[in-house]
Amino acid sequence: MTFAEKMKAQAIEAQKKLVLAEGTESRTIQAARKIVDEKLATSVILVGAVDAVKEAAEAVKTSLEGISIVDPSSSEDRDAFAKEYHELRKHKGMSEEEAYQSIIDPLRWGAMMVRLGKADAMVAGAENTTGNVLLAAFQIIKTKPGIKYASSCFVMATDKSEYGANGSFIFADCATIPNPTAEQLAEIAKASAISCKTFLNTEAKVAMLSYSTKGSAKGDLVDKVVEATNIVKENLPDLQIDGELQLDAAIVPSVAKSKAPDSSVAGHANTLIFPDLQAGNIGYKLVQRLAGAEAYGPILQGFAKPISDLSRGCSIEDIVVTSAITLAQAASN
Repeated sequence: MTFAEKMKAQAIEAQKKLVLAEGTESRTIQAARKIVDEKLATSVILVGAVDAVKEAAEAVKTSLEGISIVDPSSSEDRDAFAKEYHELRKHKGMSEEEAYQSIIDPLRWGAMMVRLGKADAMVAGAENTTGNVLLAAFQIIKTKPGIKYASSCFVMATDKSEYGANGSFIFADCATIPNPTAEQLAEIAKASAISCKTFLNTEAKVAMLSYSTKGSAKGDLVDKVVEATNIVKENLPDLQIDGELQLDAAIVPSVAKSKAPDSSVAGHANTLIFPDLQAGNIGYKLVQRLAGAEAYGPILQGFAKPISDLSRGCSIEDIVVTSAITLAQAASN
């Protein structure tokens, strides 16, 4: 069973409510049809003006049977959503009228549905930038208690069963925080450990990656990784985490024996934390392109409730699988 099939199976079992904020986008509409037909959610909600959604569906010859449509501008929830949004943003100077007008933005509306329990998970990004999706999430859904910084991860599924979790890994952060501080790197590690349990169904073994292993090199870049590792160890003493580790020391047992013989993580890591976004983004694409790995993500992590961002070049199936992943997150939330 592939990772995508596992996520779909979890979504079918969970039967959660999904909101797709870009309700007039053609791929999103076709994905909604597949999600309903495959019974991945108990309900699927498209956000948009009813006539516009219907017109877009007709253009791609897609039935909307069994799919709900919500128009923020005429919804009976608009007053309540606007009031909640005002409470969240009044410290920034937002007035009640501004909240009333702003909440009908589809991304904000979808995020508010998740915040208030009208939906369990939200997926968007087929026509919106990552920045816009994240802004709605940060303003409305917020991060989990004790987490200041949301981040992202990729699930990397390889055919190298001798490594990671039967060939699969969590890579983070590959899409969100460009140059994390030690504190941010620690939070990326903590969130990624949860993602490992959710998506790989195994306990995390977290490697904090660097160009150095256990003091083999010195410098500010290494110091940041060591500091982040110590922060996590202090906050989560039961989590299996070690650093700084070079990639080969993290995943190859024979290398670990010579470079980090006293580490319980080295040689067996399944969750790889890159020191910055450049390394993470390059790393996942190298593994995807040269090793032929399947790359699922970016999966947002650290938010109080599940929300996922899509690439604007996504396929219909990409939206379906991302929705299944997000619904699986909702089940474990």
